[in-house]
Amino acid sequence: MIGILVAAAIALIVSIMFTPYLVRVFSRQGFGQEIREEGPQGHQSKRGTPTMGGVAILVAMVVGYVVAHLFNTSESPTASGVLVLFLTVGLGLVGFLDDFIKIRKQRNLGLNKTAKLVGQLVVAISFAVLAVNFADKNGLSPASVRLSFVRDLDIISFGTIGFVVFCYLLVSGWSNAVNFTDGLDGLAGGSSAMVFGTYVVVTFWQFRYNCGLASPQPGCYYVRDPLDLAVVAAAAMGACIGFLWWNAAPAKIFMGDTGSLALGGLVAGLSIMTRTELLMVIIGGLFVVEMLSVVLQIAVFRTTRRRLFRMAPFHHHFELAGWAETTVIIRFWLLAGICAMFGLGLFYSEWLSFGGSR
Repeated sequence: MIGILVAAAIALIVSIMFTPYLVRVFSRQGFGQEIREEGPQGHQSKRGTPTMGGVAILVAMVVGYVVAHLFNTSESPTASGVLVLFLTVGLGLVGFLDDFIKIRKQRNLGLNKTAKLVGQLVVAISFAVLAVNFADKNGLSPASVRLSFVRDLDIISFGTIGFVVFCYLLVSGWSNAVNFTDGLDGLAGGSSAMVFGTYVVVTFWQFRYNCGLASPQPGCYYVRDPLDLAVVAAAAMGACIGFLWWNAAPAKIFMGDTGSLALGGLVAGLSIMTRTELLMVIIGGLFVVEMLSVVLQIAVFRTTRRRLFRMAPFHHHFELAGWAETTVIIRFWLLAGICAMFGLGLFYSEWLSFGGSR
């Protein structure tokens, strides 16, 4: 438990202190965000705001994780924790390249779709292959080849090759979903903090009721290294909150694809490692809705030549309808919180259904 608190506190402090340093450095270098001309006109005033702030989130998260283990030497870094960090940082590097190209070429488009997908493919496949190895003394690997809700579903098994494909689709989907959500000041950062805070509870609960303990209890979980995953989730939560201090409207810096792709990868990695892939659809419901709004907008326009929303992702729809940006952000934060609480409630009720005691 101490490691979780240390990871969150250190990540929070590093993020709060390091972010303004990046603001000054990136401002001097001219690393400003380009704004879409067809977007809400109120966003044009944000042109030139420093971007690539996701670097602060990644640095704070990694530092928080490392310091937590240095502070609590009885708990060593685990395969599960290191692999999730690898996935997060790897996708952050893909996003960093995307952001850097945007800045260099002074345009709103960085890596082309093929290059970005290839980058996500390499990182996701490397993660998937490694995740089904490194079995512990009980034969439990960090990831399972079965589809899961709150635990593995015995009726659906992908096999190793199928799991690698599924993992790529999951990582690509979640990283793009968070990327779509990152369109208003603090929206993605605040929503991500809620998701990771929820997973601190989920992973710590899995640690408390782990089937690998000497006396497993009803409803226990077959999850490898849940306590270390709680440390990762806590570090990510602290890093997002610290960044939000400077990213909340009016933002002093944007996280860019560096942050949004990394956070999406972390969402995917946590869902895979904790055997809660379908539950994450509920906990991260806001991200899912944002991505669906883009998919529906494209599908409807291509079939009817009419737009379903004024603009997608659909947080811009409400802006164009006359809502103030801060109103949209706060109401979407509320939706993100409702999704997280509902998902946590389902997680707990499922445990009770197995005979867990209150």
